[in-house]
Amino acid sequence: MSTQKKGNLLAIIVMILLFGMISFVTNLASPMGDVLKNQFDVANWMGTLGVFANFIAYACMGIPAGNLLQKRGYKFTALAAVLVGFTGVGVQTIAGLLQGNVAFGVYLLGAFIAGFSMCMLNIVVNPMLNKLAGGGNRGNQLLQVGGAFNSFMGTAVIFLSGIFVPSIADAQIKQVFPLMFIALAIFALAFVVIILTDIPENTSSAAVEKSDSKVGPMSFRHFVLGAIAIFIYVGVEVGIPNVLQKWLQNGGLGENPDAETIASTVAATYWLLMFFGRLAGAALGAKVSAKAMLTSVSLLGLGLVAGAIFLDPSISVNLPVFMKTDGFGIANVPINAALLVLCGLCTSVMWGGIFNLAVEGLGKYTEKASGIFMALVCGGGILPLLQNGIVDWTGNYLTSYWVIIAGLAYLLYYALIGSKNVNKDIKTE
Repeated sequence: MSTQKKGNLLAIIVMILLFGMISFVTNLASPMGDVLKNQFDVANWMGTLGVFANFIAYACMGIPAGNLLQKRGYKFTALAAVLVGFTGVGVQTIAGLLQGNVAFGVYLLGAFIAGFSMCMLNIVVNPMLNKLAGGGNRGNQLLQVGGAFNSFMGTAVIFLSGIFVPSIADAQIKQVFPLMFIALAIFALAFVVIILTDIPENTSSAAVEKSDSKVGPMSFRHFVLGAIAIFIYVGVEVGIPNVLQKWLQNGGLGENPDAETIASTVAATYWLLMFFGRLAGAALGAKVSAKAMLTSVSLLGLGLVAGAIFLDPSISVNLPVFMKTDGFGIANVPINAALLVLCGLCTSVMWGGIFNLAVEGLGKYTEKASGIFMALVCGGGILPLLQNGIVDWTGNYLTSYWVIIAGLAYLLYYALIGSKNVNKDIKTE
């Protein structure tokens, strides 16, 4: 194996590890929302403010981080992102040592800072993996591999949160300290690994920076519509398990004494299915186009969510779960919950597909496009907030999934029509 190929392999491994870090820290915000709701006795939408703070940071940091990547390169941006992430999780940890509303505010500040880091890491990881694979179907395939590890880490943090917080009614931030310590350790290790890794940089960044052309990523219709698609997708991906877990914890399982633990396991199963879905996507990525993938899973997702909305929750099915009283076993859950869990297979391949379609043909504008793209990831905080607001307004958790229906319908439109590059006359090299 040549030195260049060895260097590329190591760079790919580092990028995939960073992909996992993104999910571990981001997904921690969802169960923490339940902790905040009960510790501070606030409404559903206020409990979701941690998720909102984490994702709204993307809107603030997306474009600046894209500019940083363009000027200073992948390695510098990755190191800066890791330092910011360590700081954000550290602030969240400090919140667990405080009392009252001050603790709530400090936690939200930490979630906001951590969101900066997740945005910066995404801006590094996605274009780098796409670039190392050579774009096209291979780029989509490698993004699915990174996404699989992302889902694995997301599953782990949701599952572990159910173990560390067995009773939501008595939940405290300090109960989640073990997960925060793990995140801090991952950041510290990643910083050392990145310093020692030779990450290939683009040579065209300086030329793009000095160019006085008014042409940019926003000149491409398929990219603009793709940025909107990623806003919607992340909201769909986060909103499905977020509201599902709350529903099961708050009456969806009846008077089951293991409701909190079962709910966490069911939500973790959603992320686990994303893991398997992304493994399948990685295996098929070189043979099946991103357009075909996105079309198929959007249609399937629409059917599953529609079924979850309309079917009678009294119809139950068996799912393997973890219970604090009996350990692993089988529990009866509403069929609606099972359908929503299966949506993990659909959302699993959407990120890589949308990113691949949106940046295809952008050439030297890819790095700047990545920054704009990441700014729109704030949908992961806004759509779940809207969903939880609908829950508070209607008192019905399943009604809020009409937001997901609308989102999936747009993703289907993007796959079929919006992803076509109609601006091929623009020079990109």
